Amino acid sequence: MKQLDIPELLDTDSGTAEEITNALLDIRDINRRFGGVSTMQSLVERVAKEVGRTSFTVLEVAAGAGYVPQAAGERLKRRGIHLQITLLDRAQSHLPEKTSEDSAFHHAIVGDALALPFPDSSFDLVGCSLFAHHLVADDLLKFVNEGLRVCRNAVLINDIVRHPVHLALVYAGMPSFRSRLTRNDAVVSVRRAFTPGEMAALLKKTSAARIEIQRQYLFRMGVIVWKNCTA
Repeated sequence: MKQLDIPELLDTDSGTAEEITNALLDIRDINRRFGGVSTMQSLVERVAKEVGRTSFTVLEVAAGAGYVPQAAGERLKRRGIHLQITLLDRAQSHLPEKTSEDSAFHHAIVGDALALPFPDSSFDLVGCSLFAHHLVADDLLKFVNEGLRVCRNAVLINDIVRHPVHLALVYAGMPSFRSRLTRNDAVVSVRRAFTPGEMAALLKKTSAARIEIQRQYLFRMGVIVWKNCTA
C-alpha cells in the first residue's frame, strides 16, 4: 500500500472545540486499547535495562493531554521505574490545564517539535506517540535530530504501521469514534504511516548511534533511536 501525504483535520485545527476534545478522547482510547501505552512501557523498560537506571526525565512531544506517558508511567512505577514527565505540544488547548510537582507532569509547554526550546541534553529521553506519521520524511529527520540533541540517552518513537489489514480494521472501528475528525484522521493516519523498513532506512540518515525497532501489538511499532554519547 503506497504511502500518501494527506493533511489530517486535527493538524489543521479544523472542527469545533467539542469535536477537537472528542478527537483527543478517541486518540486516548486508541492508545489505551491498541498498544500505545504498552509500547511506551516496553521502550522505557528496554532503555532502563540497557543503561542500568530506574529513574528518567522524559520530554513527550506532541503530547496532547499526556495520557500515554502518564499511563505508561503508572505501569512502570509498579515495576520500580520512575518517570518525571514534561509535555510539549504546538497548541495550548491540547495540553492539560494545570501541572504541579504533585501531578503526573512536571511541566506543560507550548513549542515547536522541529525546534525544541531546550538546551542540549536537557532530558534523559525524548518520546512521541502517534506523531511520527504526521511528519513527512524530511521533517521526521529534523524532529529526531532535535530529539537527539535534547536527550541524553535516546529518542523513543511510538507509532502505527501502514498495512492494508490495519486500514480495514480502522474502517471496521468507525462506529466507535466520537468525532468526525477521528473518522477522517484515522484513515489518513494509516495511509501516512511508515513501515518498519521505511522507518529504519530513514533513521539511518540521522545522527543516531544505533536504531532498534520493535513490532508491537496490532500494527504498532516502537523505535529506540540511541544517542551517540561521544558525539
